Amino acid sequence: MRAPPPQPLPPAGRSPNLQLIEGDAQQLAGMITFTCNLAENVSSKVRQLDLAKNRLYQAIQRADDILDLKFCMDGVQTALRNEDYEQAAAHIHRYLSLDKSVIELSRQGKEGGIIDANLKLLQEAEQRLKTIVTEKFDTAMKQGDLPQVERFFKIFPLLGLHEEGLSKFSEYLCKQVANKAEENLQLVMGTDMSDRRAAVIFADTLTLLFEGIARIVETHQPIVETYYGPGRLYTLIKHLQVECDRQVEKVVDKFIKERDYHRQFQQVQNSMMRSSSAEKIEPRELDPILTEVTLMNARSELYLRFIKRRIVADFEVGDAMAPEEVKQEHQKYLDKLLNNCLLSCTMQELIGYYITMEEYFMRETVNKAVAMDSYEKGQLTSSMVDDVFYIVKKCIGRALSSSSIDCLCAMINHSTTELESDFREVLYNKLKQGFPATTFQDFQRGVTSAVNIMHSSLQQGKFDTKGIESTDEAKQSFLSDCSKLLSQGFGGEQAQAKIESCLSDMAAVSNKFRDLLQEGLNELNSTAIKPQVKPWINLFLSVSHNIEEEEFSDYEANDPWVQQFIVNLEQQMTEFKAGLSPVIYDTLTGLMTSLIAIELEKVLLKSTFSRLGGLQFDKELRSLIAYLTTVTTWTIRDKFARLSQMATILNLERVTEILDYWGPNSGPLTWRLTPAEVRQVLALRIDFRSEDIKRLRL
Repeated sequence: MRAPPPQPLPPAGRSPNLQLIEGDAQQLAGMITFTCNLAENVSSKVRQLDLAKNRLYQAIQRADDILDLKFCMDGVQTALRNEDYEQAAAHIHRYLSLDKSVIELSRQGKEGGIIDANLKLLQEAEQRLKTIVTEKFDTAMKQGDLPQVERFFKIFPLLGLHEEGLSKFSEYLCKQVANKAEENLQLVMGTDMSDRRAAVIFADTLTLLFEGIARIVETHQPIVETYYGPGRLYTLIKHLQVECDRQVEKVVDKFIKERDYHRQFQQVQNSMMRSSSAEKIEPRELDPILTEVTLMNARSELYLRFIKRRIVADFEVGDAMAPEEVKQEHQKYLDKLLNNCLLSCTMQELIGYYITMEEYFMRETVNKAVAMDSYEKGQLTSSMVDDVFYIVKKCIGRALSSSSIDCLCAMINHSTTELESDFREVLYNKLKQGFPATTFQDFQRGVTSAVNIMHSSLQQGKFDTKGIESTDEAKQSFLSDCSKLLSQGFGGEQAQAKIESCLSDMAAVSNKFRDLLQEGLNELNSTAIKPQVKPWINLFLSVSHNIEEEEFSDYEANDPWVQQFIVNLEQQMTEFKAGLSPVIYDTLTGLMTSLIAIELEKVLLKSTFSRLGGLQFDKELRSLIAYLTTVTTWTIRDKFARLSQMATILNLERVTEILDYWGPNSGPLTWRLTPAEVRQVLALRIDFRSEDIKRLRL
């Protein structure tokens, strides 16, 4: 046998393992190719089956549509003969819902002639039914037959006449609104002026109009949503709003004529431009008409908020799957309806006049309150303070009741101006008249007008009766009064920011009143208190403090100065306490305490002291501080810190003892005296040598 040929050696670098891997890979590639071809064959079969299934479905659909067409044609003829218009409309609706492309294909087949005939009959029936429904609806509308009106209203959408149906139904509802509004207006014209509601009869008429429309919307919204689908309520309300505008115009025209609104506004304008009092309109005459205008606007805002809520809710359902562009477009429609309707424009015009008239009312009534100012014995303030703030509160409160953010902000600004300029000027002039004066009562009258500014509930824009210290607290309190208006969705964050801005300006007025009050108290302190207190303090100089043991004992038994000084202060401050509020009295006491400390320091530096004299002064100072602590809530030890340190120095046994209290040895004590002042006080001791004082290193 021949030997087998020698096996070729593997190429350099290739191992037997790689040969195995290469073989496996080739085998795997073959299997993948086979599987791919098999899958391609199977998927082509599936595609063919899918195509066949779709064609089968189309054939079934075509057959169904042909049958539906025949069924609709037969059904609509029968329903029309029986005057069953709902059933006829249902057949037409079914016909209109058929796929037009399928019907077109069917017309090209063998049954084309039959289908054309059926289509022609259905189209004729559709037109005939539309005519019948329109005529029947018009007849029912003329007769005021609501059940029949609603019956045919429900048929319109089945015939694809959504807009026409809503338009005709709106026309019927508008006639109902117009008739009722006319009836209400006739009742207004016949109202007796002694009637309890006579002063707001036009506001009541508008309220009845708005309530009627709101009732219509509430009643018929379910019908519109059920038969016409969501998103259609806007069309109905748009038509109703046109009629609402017409009726509002009639009512407002009657209001302007009967209340002589424009003439009164013109008269107010003339009065504000001319200072002559002969032609001025009496503010009391404006009071009822201003109240009625705010009530009319409040009712209008309430109605518009109702309309907005209903339309927004309807759009949200209808636009659930709509693109963002459609939603934005619908929002524009809504904004245009609410902002540009005649109702909004008319009310804006009325409120524009109102703001000017309310400003005039406030200004003139405040002037009258100032002119009629009176002061009753036992009262802390004169009558004008309460009167002025009551008037301002009333005007802002009335503006708030209008539910108009712009109106409210305008009146807050006018009130701020009135308080900041005119009323502050009145108080300033009264303070000027009080100084100088011959009696304490004159000082009292001068300052008490400003006193109440600290306590008045409205000085910082507050509407309840509590006193208030914090401007931030005042703003929050006022905002709580506005919260109901803001929570109803008008204005939102922007409106709240406007109100807060106006309130900040009003709150700032309180600081100007505080400055004026402080100015008055400073003047009272320097003009009424200082001339009396200073001589009492100067008596300190007539009492020798260069004393020995015998005199010291005598002073202890018969106080030469401080007890009488305290009695004098007590008598004076009792008079002030009776006529000032606690806060103002406390402030004035604080000013007097500062005055005493300054004046006593002056006379101290003019006196001379022995060791016992220094001890006597220390006792006197302690007695005075103890008394003043009982008459004020202020911390007064700080005001007497310098005098206390002077008393300590005057009590030293030797000059160098000061070093035990000075510099690093002072401990918690903070010296209020300079080294020069320490030396000056040490020099008051007659037993201390000037050479020793000069040698001190302070």
